[in-house]
Amino acid sequence: MTSVKTVHDFGIRRLSVRLGSMRRMTIKLENVGIAVRDLEATIAFFTDLGLTVIGRDTVSGEWTDTAVGLDDNHAKIAMLQTPDGNGRLELFEYIHPKAIESEPTQPNEIGMHRVAFSVDDIDKALEIAAKHGCHPLRGVATYEDLYKLTYVRGPSGIIVMLAEALKKN
Repeated sequence: MTSVKTVHDFGIRRLSVRLGSMRRMTIKLENVGIAVRDLEATIAFFTDLGLTVIGRDTVSGEWTDTAVGLDDNHAKIAMLQTPDGNGRLELFEYIHPKAIESEPTQPNEIGMHRVAFSVDDIDKALEIAAKHGCHPLRGVATYEDLYKLTYVRGPSGIIVMLAEALKKN
């Protein structure tokens, strides 16, 4: 029997999974991958928010075809990291096959939903986002007396949640 223990940490679930009674599986989130329309514009947005580019490459070949499941896969990629070193985004712009444009997701759609960041100053983060033409979907909300937060439509239609803790530790 599989047992799952969940701890909530402001929208982030940490799961500890026991596989039967035989062994424990270790799992760590490596990164969140996002296909983008314009790699340079998306890098500029996230680096202005405080992330750092830790690597760039152009990838193609049999290994990428196999890993991604697309024939003749060829993409420009960039790996970005949060200042605390715990979070990473892998951004990729397809060269081949041609990227497929789709309507930006809505917060209530099934599937990949958003990427969320804690920020020290939500107003400053929104000023930075606005310089990139990115604005809140509706406005800034206050969750109880804990957080000010908003969803911003970022580059390539990415939903980015920004949250500022109201009670600083």
